[in-house]
Amino acid sequence: MNILTLKLILAPIIIGTASLAGRRWGPAVSGWIVGLPLTSGPVIFFLAISHDIPFAANAIRGTLSGGFSLIAFCLVHAWLAQKYDWHLSTLGSLSTFALITMMLKGLVLSLLPLFVLVLLTISLGVWLMPKQESKQVAASTLNQWDIPARILVGTSFILFVTGIAPVIGPKLTGLLTTFPLFAGILAVFAQRQHGPDGAIHVLRGLVFGLFGFAGFYLVLGLLIENTSLAVSFGAASLTALVIQGSSLFILRQFHT
Repeated sequence: MNILTLKLILAPIIIGTASLAGRRWGPAVSGWIVGLPLTSGPVIFFLAISHDIPFAANAIRGTLSGGFSLIAFCLVHAWLAQKYDWHLSTLGSLSTFALITMMLKGLVLSLLPLFVLVLLTISLGVWLMPKQESKQVAASTLNQWDIPARILVGTSFILFVTGIAPVIGPKLTGLLTTFPLFAGILAVFAQRQHGPDGAIHVLRGLVFGLFGFAGFYLVLGLLIENTSLAVSFGAASLTALVIQGSSLFILRQFHT
């Protein structure tokens, strides 16, 4: 019930905040916000309380492994968006995410090597993202139903994953927490309103946001079995915020 309540509170905040940020500062910042571990982090926290610390530690490695799937999603969607409409871009990128996620179920790596590989993959993702024809994309124009619709879809998915977590186990739960629902919604809306450049802005923002995501789970994975939850989550959150601040500064240089 605690997880359910948390999800009912956090999911609308995340979707609503990212959508409003996109309207105010542009799609790239929306993607950057989505990169923060604002949903997967609390899930790990409650897994540690509801089950045990080793269960949560396995879920952490699963979530960090999801960085590979997220980068693949971003690259496939961004490149497809240059030639196809949002239907095919979304179908192709989500299919790629699902395929890689299934492959990652059997991946067994300790935390540090996994972090290094994810970090290298994120860096490669930054380099491989397609160039935009225009660095400036206008803020989104939303009608009165856009944000409520995004909130409804996003919250429904979060509740679904939370509900099946005890059944599917920690590794797959961690992988599924990285499902790019929020990023997919924002990329679709941006592509519909601004064309390929809009989607690429969102996805580039997400890629930059994943540096903070990786830092968060590295610190959390190193500390959760050795310190209290308060210390481990506090240190991980501080690490993510510092990295995200730096990545936002770099991201804004791409769009000025």
